[in-house]
Amino acid sequence: MSTPPLAGAGMPPGAFSGPQSQAAREVNTASLCRIGQETVQDIVFRTMEIFQLLRNMQLPNGVTYHTATYQDRLGKLQEHLRQLSILFRKLRLVYDKCNENCAGLDPVPIEQLIPYVEEDGSKHDDRGAASQLRFASEERREIMEVNKKLKQKNQQLKQIMDQLRNLIWDINAMLAMRN
Repeated sequence: MSTPPLAGAGMPPGAFSGPQSQAAREVNTASLCRIGQETVQDIVFRTMEIFQLLRNMQLPNGVTYHTATYQDRLGKLQEHLRQLSILFRKLRLVYDKCNENCAGLDPVPIEQLIPYVEEDGSKHDDRGAASQLRFASEERREIMEVNKKLKQKNQQLKQIMDQLRNLIWDINAMLAMRN
């Protein structure tokens, strides 16, 4: 696997090195977040390469091993670890810069981000309470009507069941007399 160059991570080397480069290139928080995302992707990529190298290495179990191959793989592993360390430092710088940029912002309470149907309840308290009372009484009246109809239907079903029971009793009695 080939490794991408460090400068291709979205930021020129030394972008946070001094006040001259900061003044020359003012970076907003959104672009810092993009740079941070690219840095995290690079960290994941480098970590996967490290695991690939470790998987391909043999354990020192007494078997003769080519010293040149071992030294080559060890050098690659140390280079990846060094680059990974640099990427973590870069991510820390981006994180600190984002925190610095957002320090002056007042945090917005989460409740304000949720849209409500009625945002100002104090203006509509009197009308709201009256409409809620009217709605509740209407709903109660409808429930009472439904209960009354349900009781009537239950009575009708009970009468039908009694009639069927009597009919079956009569049929069984006739069959018994026939035999």
